[in-house]
Amino acid sequence: MSFVLKIFLCRRSTGNFAGAFCIGRQLQVIRPFMNITMPTLDHEVALWRRGYHHIAGIDEAGRGALAGPVVAAAVIVPPHTALAGIWAQVCDSKLVTPECRAALEGQIQAAAVAWGVGCVEASIIDQIGIAPATRRAMCQAVAALPYPPDYLLLDWVKLPELNLPQESFIKADRNIVSVAAASILAKVHRDRLLVALHQHHPAYGFQQHKGYGTAAHLAAIAQQGPCAEHRHTFAPIAQRPANQRPKANLDPGVHHAS
Repeated sequence: MSFVLKIFLCRRSTGNFAGAFCIGRQLQVIRPFMNITMPTLDHEVALWRRGYHHIAGIDEAGRGALAGPVVAAAVIVPPHTALAGIWAQVCDSKLVTPECRAALEGQIQAAAVAWGVGCVEASIIDQIGIAPATRRAMCQAVAALPYPPDYLLLDWVKLPELNLPQESFIKADRNIVSVAAASILAKVHRDRLLVALHQHHPAYGFQQHKGYGTAAHLAAIAQQGPCAEHRHTFAPIAQRPANQRPKANLDPGVHHAS
């Protein structure tokens, strides 16, 4: 499915409006053949009717990568908005091309009541584990909102650290508009960080695979060894022979696989 979508979606997007128009029109054409369900505002509408106003959708990017930070974003959709314009065009960030995501980022930021981003770097992930690091990034994203939310909608994760009413759903990024919007902001922000990391560590190709375990990335690790931006507690880096593992920035009591 992703291959076909990458062929059709936003191949010729040149600007924000063009990118969003491209997504809306092309998903309308492809959806009947690809069994794609676009996100809705059903969850937000139900909460608006219950009296909640600042409902934040939250999602992360980079949880399963071998290098770089885990990033989370939070997006508050305007209360009682219609499923139209940008909110009818957002979808799970994994279903659209980088060009589409970049085109949508600015429109989401402009149309949202509020948005925030949180980021936890690889060294902290090694210290505390990926699940706590993901929650920390999400809490940072909520804290970055200029308006405090009164309800949270999350993709899979729960945030007991926050004393706020919240619900967590499987595949929320594919079904809930505010979470889908957050997935796009998180992914675009993280991709930008990995492109910047490539300037400091060009041997690994971060600008291409964004830190995920592709064949090219694994080959670079095998040849160069991991750098400081890698998650040294993640397999396969943690499974390297002892004499090939870095001696710094490791907590011997922590062992995590991606």
